[in-house]
Amino acid sequence: MNIYLAEFIGTTLLLTMGSGVVANVVLKQTKGNNSGWMVITTAWALGVFIGVVVAGPYSGAHLNPAVSVGLAVAGLFDWALVPGYITAQVLGAAFGASIAWLIYKDHFDATDDQGLKFAPFATVPAIRNYSSNFLSEVVGTFVLIFVILYSTGANLEDPNNTPIGLGALGALPVAFLVWVIGLSLGGTTGYAINPARDLGPRLAHQILPIKGKGGSDWAYSWVPILGPLVGACLAAVLYLFLGTN
Repeated sequence: MNIYLAEFIGTTLLLTMGSGVVANVVLKQTKGNNSGWMVITTAWALGVFIGVVVAGPYSGAHLNPAVSVGLAVAGLFDWALVPGYITAQVLGAAFGASIAWLIYKDHFDATDDQGLKFAPFATVPAIRNYSSNFLSEVVGTFVLIFVILYSTGANLEDPNNTPIGLGALGALPVAFLVWVIGLSLGGTTGYAINPARDLGPRLAHQILPIKGKGGSDWAYSWVPILGPLVGACLAAVLYLFLGTN
């Protein structure tokens, strides 16, 4: 398995679980209907866990353009690999969300609310205020990348190690990290903290023949793309600054 295939498969697994749990909680007549935020954040965290378990030994398990860009800014990842990683991540995210849609298709068909049909695909803010929504994504992703950079330690400098990424932190610790970000900071925007996780499924929502779907809310889409990238870059810059002082 090469690095790009690993990123594709790992992100597919992440979004199959993540989109799947949102569908299970919000769509009509599911076994998990109305089971709540704790169920959603827990399954997203464990979705990261299984994605990292599979992709970690091969690609480092970035599963997230913000991770790839943040590590590259910090000088810990080759910029030449970034476009391929991001492409694999976006495609994997779109495919994973599509799998979740196929599994829950009967429940999508049974649900009339267009917002609930959209929820398993991409993030929507609880209160639409672009400046505060953007800040939420910046801060959430800053925490993700900053903790990853400091938790992986000196092993990042060893070129003989497995490629760096979420896998360098370890599958279980990174799951706890994503879980606490969701529980603490996710109530404002749904904590995309991952441009691929939002963009790929949003594209899937646009393309898939979902019965009675509404729009894909492209007016908001820049927030979960640019916010995480800015947060990742800020975390990397601070990491570099503190490392030289």
